Amino acid sequence: MEGVDFFHTGDMFGGMTQLDDKGSETFSRVIDGVLRPLVRALIARGVTAPAFYRRLKRLYVEVAEEELRAEADRPTDSRISILTGVHRRDVKTFREDGAAGPPGGEKVTTMALVLGTWLARNDLTDAEGRPIPLPRTAEDGPSFDALVAGISRDIRPRTVLDELLRQGLAEIDAGGRVALMPDTVFGPEDLEQRLRFFGTNVGDHIAAAVDNLLAEDPPHMERAVFYNRLTPASVDRLEAAARDEGMRALIAVNRLANDLQAQDLDAPEGTERFRFGLFFFRDDEAPAPPGQSQEPPAVSAEGAGDVTDDDT
Repeated sequence: MEGVDFFHTGDMFGGMTQLDDKGSETFSRVIDGVLRPLVRALIARGVTAPAFYRRLKRLYVEVAEEELRAEADRPTDSRISILTGVHRRDVKTFREDGAAGPPGGEKVTTMALVLGTWLARNDLTDAEGRPIPLPRTAEDGPSFDALVAGISRDIRPRTVLDELLRQGLAEIDAGGRVALMPDTVFGPEDLEQRLRFFGTNVGDHIAAAVDNLLAEDPPHMERAVFYNRLTPASVDRLEAAARDEGMRALIAVNRLANDLQAQDLDAPEGTERFRFGLFFFRDDEAPAPPGQSQEPPAVSAEGAGDVTDDDT
């Protein structure tokens, strides 16, 4: 490993300070790198540039109004227009229409609670923390129906089971028990659920990164390890190790959160939420074949291996 870099994004930009020309150019290249994967998703989903730009203008207005409201009373359309560059006519229209709001919100579904509880309770997991198969019903001991009923009596256990089976998150084993699939906590197969996970998970990660970028003292943990010049076989080993260690971390934090939520349920100050996540990304940096162009990376970094501490 050639170097260890403890990099604090907040050290670059303290608060909402203005950037010089060089800083603005660097920030623009960084934004290109952040937006490139998103644009790929937009094109894949059929969202055109004009449609995205109109949504982006609306978000500029909403975020600017939120920031200005924190400083004073309701800001004028003109002030928001000056701050964002959005035409005052559009600002007025967007504000009259009201905020669009995030799709799906942060509503926690019964199914998510069932999965989280199943992975957290000692009587529903084995010695290594893996969820055990559950009988549908049982006169003594845990069962799937009892698990669901303990979380919500508004939805029948059969409805939850059918949805778990439909999304490929569970199966009925040879003994007729309900068994979670090994990769359950990595995400559902259902497109609507995946889109919601994409929005909330990526949204929270970016929110944490932005808070760290704009703060004098970065408030959120944000760390990564990255290397290049590795063979596919080596990256296979690293990915397997990351999944194994990551699953242990997720299960441990899930158990602790489940216990603390039960403890804090009736506390008046119980108003906070959190999200702890993991990801592993791999890419082939081999040169493009002759005759094909290869886009340079938006931001290049020197060194064969680095550990970032963006906590930052």
